[in-house]
Amino acid sequence: MITSAGLVLAGTFAALGSLLDTMIVRSVLVTALTLDVGRWMWWPSELSKHHEPLPVTGGSDPEPALAGAGG
Repeated sequence: MITSAGLVLAGTFAALGSLLDTMIVRSVLVTALTLDVGRWMWWPSELSKHHEPLPVTGGSDPEPALAGAGG
């Protein structure tokens, strides 16, 4: 009887621990760490190496040709 109550108690604490880990640690603390650290959160990847969007190269811009065509 006492052993089964202990197993139920251990199972309940394990379930609560995983719920707390899922709800608190992963959703709140990891998000807060990401906001605090910023781009350094991604230091092993290419995402941390670009400070601003890369310029678009190639092709022609039709806007200058249309600017002088009005009348």
